[in-house]
Amino acid sequence: MLEILFELTWMDYVGVVGTIIIVAAYYASQMRYMSSEDLLFPLLNLVGSILIAFSLYFDFNFPSVLMEFFWILISLIGIIRWFTAKYSKT
Repeated sequence: MLEILFELTWMDYVGVVGTIIIVAAYYASQMRYMSSEDLLFPLLNLVGSILIAFSLYFDFNFPSVLMEFFWILISLIGIIRWFTAKYSKT
């Protein structure tokens, strides 16, 4: 199992970091350490998705690219909604 870690390219590590960021954000949300309504939640999802999409550029997989496209889109919607809600109150 550990041999796999030594066979990964730097692009794979970028994707792994993106995956860890998304999973950590989801875990924090589920454990109530972070609300999905906080700006940090869609920001972390956006960054993680971009990192995964970047790694997929070098090792293309259409279903994964499609998933990351929608993940990025939904994250951007969340960020826009957060700013809209914040500045419509003032």
